[in-house]
Amino acid sequence: MSLTRTDVYRIAHLARIEINEAQANATLAQLNDIFAMIEKMQRVNTEGIEPMSHPLGGSQRLRDDAVTETDQRGDNLRNAPAQADGLFLVPKVIE
Repeated sequence: MSLTRTDVYRIAHLARIEINEAQANATLAQLNDIFAMIEKMQRVNTEGIEPMSHPLGGSQRLRDDAVTETDQRGDNLRNAPAQADGLFLVPKVIE
């Protein structure tokens, strides 16, 4: 698939971008190069190849999900101007 300069101007209009002729020609060349690369990638036979989460087969090193801090609810609520049942009370801002 290749684009024409008319297509580039239409895309620019839809994006509300003002471009001149030199910019349109440069954009046209870049977009056609991108489409050529996509077409080349689509011709690659991927039959029987499983999808990978990482191209090198690596994996994320994750830490254990463990609680490391103590419950400090009481300390935090002590600074609250108003509280009820262990929750902060805030003034109503929408009527």
